[in-house]
Amino acid sequence: MTQAPRTIAWVGDLPGHARLLDQTLLPTQVHYQDCRTVEEMWEAIKVLRVRGAPAIGIAAAMGVVLGVQDHRQTMRPQFDARLREVTEYLRTSRPTAVNLFWALDRMENVAKSQNGTTTAAELTRLLLQEALAIEAEDRAICRTIGKVGAELIGSGQGVLTHCNAGGLATADYGTALAVMFTAVEQGKAIRVFADETRPLLQGARLTAWELLQRGIDVTLICDNMAAQVMKEGRVQLAITGADRIAANGDTANKIGTYGVALLARAHNIPFYVAAPASTFDLTIADGAAIPIEQRDPREVTQGLGKVTAPEGVKVYNPAFDVTPAELISAIITEKGLIRPVTRENIKHVLGERGA
Repeated sequence: MTQAPRTIAWVGDLPGHARLLDQTLLPTQVHYQDCRTVEEMWEAIKVLRVRGAPAIGIAAAMGVVLGVQDHRQTMRPQFDARLREVTEYLRTSRPTAVNLFWALDRMENVAKSQNGTTTAAELTRLLLQEALAIEAEDRAICRTIGKVGAELIGSGQGVLTHCNAGGLATADYGTALAVMFTAVEQGKAIRVFADETRPLLQGARLTAWELLQRGIDVTLICDNMAAQVMKEGRVQLAITGADRIAANGDTANKIGTYGVALLARAHNIPFYVAAPASTFDLTIADGAAIPIEQRDPREVTQGLGKVTAPEGVKVYNPAFDVTPAELISAIITEKGLIRPVTRENIKHVLGERGA
């Protein structure tokens, strides 16, 4: 398979900047945007130039470095105050993907672990190292998720996916798509059906593009075609990513995922979720407590810039929905397969994260 473009990277040393693939322009343009300030990174996260829970976490970590690197010569109290200001600001960019908050907590913990003798310059260096470590860890995690999940796919099977959980949503290989990439690398002939994923068409613009880049057999369908594709026996399993998973296994993912899970249950097709341990939020008992981002109504009424609805119509535009744990056949993580999806199994597989 050919190598897909890199989603996000740190360029230079200190001071440096982040370079990300602007996903709002895909598939017609492959354009990299440089973010040199924390405000530019906040905007990139908010408007989905960078998206996907793991990639958002990496972007947030790099955004912290962007926000503090010009304060390397200040005294520690002033630097620590700036760090708190930057992390709180980045927390306001998007509410649902828990990796954002997990990464910011990690960056804050770096500062908390250092005593007052560590200079601002030294602490900035440690923060950059932590951001790069988060990126490197994600690369390794994605590969492991792929290996764990590939065992669930048989040669000749059709796989349905929703939204984008590939390399574009992570540092390298993806979560749900990593399972498919690995299955193909193992010599399995598979077919992928990608929901277009309204209203922003991440499945059409991103997933279909990414699978084609890697030479994988992919067929694009409208969201409302999934039931017919299942009824015709074209797919034997469904796999999606996740943005936040509660302690009981209830899973928030791109709007429409819940519907796919219901359809899979109705057609006796296994529905799997692929996500790293960092996507679990064990402080939340169940999906009812997961915050759901509400987005601009114009995403629905003026999709891709073209007016498709009457002026003045009311719009409800949640970016995510929550799939109950009982509809999920298994959750694929870098720590192993969680099956069945229960609070106890989640704690057992995640180990110290479940303690």
